[in-house]
Amino acid sequence: MRKKIIAGNWKMNYCVNKAEDFVNEIKDAINTDEVDVVICPNFVALDRLSDLLDGTNIKLGAQNVYFEDKGAYTGETSVCMLASVGVNYCIVGHSERRQYFGETDEIVNKKAKKLLEKDINPIVCVGETLEEREANTMFDVVEKQVRESLDGIEEAQMKRNVVIAYEPIWAIGTGKTATAEQANEMCRFIREVVSKMYNESVAQAVRIQYGGSVKPANANEILNMSDIDGALVGGASLTNDFVAIVNY
Repeated sequence: MRKKIIAGNWKMNYCVNKAEDFVNEIKDAINTDEVDVVICPNFVALDRLSDLLDGTNIKLGAQNVYFEDKGAYTGETSVCMLASVGVNYCIVGHSERRQYFGETDEIVNKKAKKLLEKDINPIVCVGETLEEREANTMFDVVEKQVRESLDGIEEAQMKRNVVIAYEPIWAIGTGKTATAEQANEMCRFIREVVSKMYNESVAQAVRIQYGGSVKPANANEILNMSDIDGALVGGASLTNDFVAIVNY
């Protein structure tokens, strides 16, 4: 059975002191071994939170990375830098990165491969817009994203390290949520795509999260669906609701 993974994406919220206070508030309440729990703060809080999370059941994640090791890339952060402060997971290809910063599947693929070089687990995000769903092209869109974002990643790494997050763009920060059935249908479809790319063994091993206005009221239904292996939580990860979702 695949172990659930619940990750909190804090986005551009919480300065360092507030981040520290919030982690101190929730860390003792998150003590389960049954779920992998990840917190993804902003870059400036990573080092401080790494110390606070040491010895807890919460792993440290980053929200982005660059695909070069070093160089004249003003404002970017390398995989080595993330590894040096104890980052275990990193989100790549979030819809906000794609929409606001022009990230392509090719860029996402480069980032995922670079993370794997340092044994940092990529959380690879895919998902369709409302227009694409209404046009009934969502399966084509998501399949293209999955294939191109995961292209060339080794089978063993897929099984051991890669997490896929399905996040329908129309359900992020809007208060709208895909029904549990809609979310599960797409997660099952993603698993079928992975099976075609690799094999059924890889497809059954890889963990696929759902992201899109997950909150305590819908977490139990979503997380008990057959092909949903966790949640990528946005706004609710900034409050004690995150504890309730983890303890669904």
